Amino acid sequence: MAEQQTPEQKARAKARAKVARKLEGGVPSLRGTLIKIAFLALADAGALFASMLLIAQHQWLYFSVLLGATLLINWIYLRRGNLPAKYLAPGVILLICFQISIVFFSGFIAFTNYGALHNGSKEDAITSIKLSAIVTDTNAPFLYVSPVEDSNKNLEFLATDTTDAANPIIYLGGTDWAKQPWHQLSAAELANIKMGPSPADGTVIALSIKGFKTLTQDQVIARQAELSSLKVPLGANVDKAGFMALDPSATGVQRTFYDAIYDPKADTFTRQSDGKVFYADESIGFFDAKKGDLHSERISDTGWRVNIGLGNFNRIFGDKSLQKPLLGIFSWTIVFALTSVVSTFVVGLALAFLFNDDRIRGKKVYRSIMILPYAFPAFLSAYVWKGMFNTNAGFINTSILNLHKGHMIPWLTDPTWAKFAILLCNLWLGFPYMFLITTGALQAIPSELTESAMIDGATNWQQFRLIKLPLLLISLAPLLISSFAFNFNNFTVIYLITGGGPSGDPSLRVDAGGTDILISFVYKIAFSTGVGADYGLASAFSVLIFFIVGGISFFSFRRTQFLEDLA
Repeated sequence: MAEQQTPEQKARAKARAKVARKLEGGVPSLRGTLIKIAFLALADAGALFASMLLIAQHQWLYFSVLLGATLLINWIYLRRGNLPAKYLAPGVILLICFQISIVFFSGFIAFTNYGALHNGSKEDAITSIKLSAIVTDTNAPFLYVSPVEDSNKNLEFLATDTTDAANPIIYLGGTDWAKQPWHQLSAAELANIKMGPSPADGTVIALSIKGFKTLTQDQVIARQAELSSLKVPLGANVDKAGFMALDPSATGVQRTFYDAIYDPKADTFTRQSDGKVFYADESIGFFDAKKGDLHSERISDTGWRVNIGLGNFNRIFGDKSLQKPLLGIFSWTIVFALTSVVSTFVVGLALAFLFNDDRIRGKKVYRSIMILPYAFPAFLSAYVWKGMFNTNAGFINTSILNLHKGHMIPWLTDPTWAKFAILLCNLWLGFPYMFLITTGALQAIPSELTESAMIDGATNWQQFRLIKLPLLLISLAPLLISSFAFNFNNFTVIYLITGGGPSGDPSLRVDAGGTDILISFVYKIAFSTGVGADYGLASAFSVLIFFIVGGISFFSFRRTQFLEDLA
């Protein structure tokens, strides 16, 4: 016979069954099932559309990831049970898309030369170099042109060389050298030509040829883009022979050629004007005259993305043009972060103690006023402070300090004063946060502790130093560490107040301003308009910042243990 369960065992079994039913999600209603299927259908349709685009671009890795994620989502939501997974899945997907993937992508880019000069593949770079090497042969005659269309709707150039006006030479040809070769018309073909005055200047040229439709002026204007890109080869090898291209005035054509010819077998470009050869350097992603020499001549500043290993990190620690400003920027970043944390904490703590006194009436009103800077958007407050710091018309110089012309403080133009301005603005933006968390922590301290200390004869300073401050630091230390990490990368206040300025040494290849911190310096490297954006170097800096902040935070959290021992 089965052993009879006690009431306690029955109660526990009933509780476990209840929890199991919750985890299974219960029995879904018809309405809920239909809504779930509708959302899954929309998600699958979006995934199918994205998959088609990825397949068309041969992005098989991303296609595989998308396919796996789509199948996993359908399995999670169509399978009964797994209720926690149904709630966690959207958050995990967003975390992977907008956080984890970006971290890994930045880490990958840090080991490449990706930037404004290397933003595509090698094939893209070759195409761009060839396009930029197109040169018009100024020694070749200018030919008047009449665009014509053959029976297959293919455009061709009917061109007239009027160098000898008494004996003009007429040519015809299209884009396909095998079927529409560019050639001088024979005597038999000239019989099918109709001559007439050119619409441009009245010169007598060939206007039409039998068997072809001559484009009207309106048709020429309507098909201007197509005609401008039309290249009629002058030989079987268009790279060497050149081609006829439409003049910007659309009235004639002239021989045009590629000054740089690419040899796919040798993987080189040869410049026709002087015969110089440029080799593909896979170590730097450029075609240069001498491999491995960073200072050798390049055929073009257009390169391609390659993996350069630790090249970006070697530049950070070995490039003298970076070393000079980097030490000052790193020092100022540490000072800025530490000073911001200490100043906001001290002011917030002082105000929290002040408005925690029971003798003050209307504490709620005062506390509400204190958090107003925290309630307003930071970028608006930063712009207001920027106007107040104006040297000649700012409120601080003219009204608060009552200074006169010639004695104005250059808040935003002098590096030292600009640093003070940044710290003052950041104090205004940051102290309400410290005030809020300190007020909450202060109210959580049992009143019995301070009452016992008062009975034992402890002064207010002793109560603060030996009781309240250690207890506050136990709960606030993690928040202070996170505040340091935030200010270490506080891009907003630097960018909006000074933009990292005032400008530093103009002789350097990088724009390192007087108030730049690491993150604003990285921003300038990544989105520079001077020497060109360098995403690879910026990503390498980002990796270093990640390890710096992570290392400081790790050891700081480890050191917070002594606060508990002190308490």
